[in-house]
Amino acid sequence: MILNLKNEFEDVSSSIYISSDVRDVASAHVQAFEVPSANGRYCLVGHVTSMAEVLKILHELHPSLFPPEKYEEANPSEPTYQVSQEKAKSLGVSFLPLEVSLRDTVESLREKGFLKIETS
Repeated sequence: MILNLKNEFEDVSSSIYISSDVRDVASAHVQAFEVPSANGRYCLVGHVTSMAEVLKILHELHPSLFPPEKYEEANPSEPTYQVSQEKAKSLGVSFLPLEVSLRDTVESLREKGFLKIETS
């Protein structure tokens, strides 16, 4: 998603972004295996937010990558739903903040050479 956003911006005024950090998903898998009371299915959604908010966070992290004109004029619609995290939290799963997930994703892409970031 981040690599696509760098090259092509979607209509940020109406896009909703649903995410789960892979570290949270891995933790949930371990917890589901280790917690005796765990049974059934678990919906793991860390964040439901507007794409404009995602772009704003990415711009704050790396201004050269994500220009503000793509989200400043957007009037993003609020997510029309939220996904309950209660069942996942009953396993002991806690979700990383969106800012941390985005920062670490950009850094990982940079380290692996998939994303070039201009330094000032």
